[in-house]
Amino acid sequence: MKVTKAEIVISAVCEKQYPNDQLPEIALAGRSNVGKSSFINTLINRKNLARTSSKPGKTQTLNFYLINNAFYFVDVPGYGYAKVSKKERQKWGKMMEEYFEKRHSLKAVLLITDIRHEPTVDDLQMYDFLKYYELPVLIIATKLDKVSKNKRSQHVKRTEKAFQVEAGDLVLPFSAETGEGKEEAWSMIRQYMEV
Repeated sequence: MKVTKAEIVISAVCEKQYPNDQLPEIALAGRSNVGKSSFINTLINRKNLARTSSKPGKTQTLNFYLINNAFYFVDVPGYGYAKVSKKERQKWGKMMEEYFEKRHSLKAVLLITDIRHEPTVDDLQMYDFLKYYELPVLIIATKLDKVSKNKRSQHVKRTEKAFQVEAGDLVLPFSAETGEGKEEAWSMIRQYMEV
């Protein structure tokens, strides 16, 4: 997909702040510092529309990025970061639950994981949480460039096995560094929006 326009429209903390134009939305979920911002920036060919940070836990709102005036990427707060207070984490949890449960324009969730490591308990819980709400999930296994070519398929299989990926969901290896998986990601995103 050729992206000619991309802008952040709002950083929302509750339902009444969400855009109300009924455009389709694709949410991005994942651990803090797993590469959600890098994924967005790679897909839209921008260096820093989505802010990348060396400090985990920076995204504390639902960030709505309008792409080509046609749909939104919605970056949700990262999970599994210990330095955020329990109270703050509960607040994020409520905010995310409200969004995943009630948002009718949400078409699918891209669950971002690190292909180098086995999915964490938090990753698996997030997948189960999304499946509870019957949302289609595409698992984006990032940092593919950091895994040697002869070990990639075994890392993908390990990820699929850990998640016990349901029919219709996929694991897509991806690298923000090399752009591998970018076209496949766009192809899947287009399919979700046609449903």
